[in-house]
Amino acid sequence: MLGHLPYKTKQFFIAIIKLSIIVGASYYIYNRLANNTEIDFSEFTSFLSENNVFSTKNIIILLFLTIFNWFFEIFKWKILVNIIKKISFFEALEQSLGGLTASLITPNRIGDYGAKAVYFNKVHRKRIVLLNLISNVNQMAITTIVGVIGFILFYFTYDLELNFRKVSRFLIVIVLVGGFALFGLQQSRFKIKGFSIERVIDFVKGLPRKTHIIIFIFSLIRYIIFSYQFHFLLQIFGIDIDYKTAMIVISSMYLLSSIIPSLAVFDVLIKTSAAVYLFGFLRVDELTILCISLLMWILNFVLPSIFGSYFVLNFRLPKTSD
Repeated sequence: MLGHLPYKTKQFFIAIIKLSIIVGASYYIYNRLANNTEIDFSEFTSFLSENNVFSTKNIIILLFLTIFNWFFEIFKWKILVNIIKKISFFEALEQSLGGLTASLITPNRIGDYGAKAVYFNKVHRKRIVLLNLISNVNQMAITTIVGVIGFILFYFTYDLELNFRKVSRFLIVIVLVGGFALFGLQQSRFKIKGFSIERVIDFVKGLPRKTHIIIFIFSLIRYIIFSYQFHFLLQIFGIDIDYKTAMIVISSMYLLSSIIPSLAVFDVLIKTSAAVYLFGFLRVDELTILCISLLMWILNFVLPSIFGSYFVLNFRLPKTSD
């Protein structure tokens, strides 16, 4: 869209877009912290102080888990992009955190796809979108597989009451939608981001098997890290729950929150609501779960997005000769 504009005009529009992303992300974070309808920010900080969350040991462990969570996400992105263009770890860091910042105010964080794509020349962008899709699909697959196992165990452990009539209707809708989707996939006219489905399948098959295995393993490692981080926070707040029991609930929580499409603005609310509901079966008080959910969001989204804001401000369009 900016390709035919004069250089100065192009730079002006890019500056406006970058500032809009920073302002939008900053407002979203501020609004979430200052105008939280579930928990007042002063109440949140007081509760953290009471439970000695800010001890040096706890801060080091929590930041260590956050850093390693994003380390594997960044390294995963570097491995995928290296298939079509060699990039350094720092470039992968810039693209991952910049994409996170740009995605905060978009539905289902879809802005991450566009943000990462603009770091590359036009000839690479469609494949970059597909690589990002592969990365996210692997992470979602891990969340779904572990979450389904956890939810089944949760159901039989805590005698969860389900309306089987509504559940059966939901499953019928899923089957019908899946049937129509498979029919659509068989049509040659069906496209994903400008690619025919045949080309998408060929692209995925063309990736080295080793790459698929590594991406899946890194996605699993990330899941283990941030789920353990949630369990560690439970221990900090004095909730005596063994790791196995906690993982049943945590995996169920992430499954429920992941299958509900939402704006990023409401994503935290959905995760929090699911966490409060599920941990209620373990008699964990609501305030503790609200604080843990908010702290998880600050650690894994707010802090990385602050660094991502720096990368957004310093973004430069790729050179045509690249």
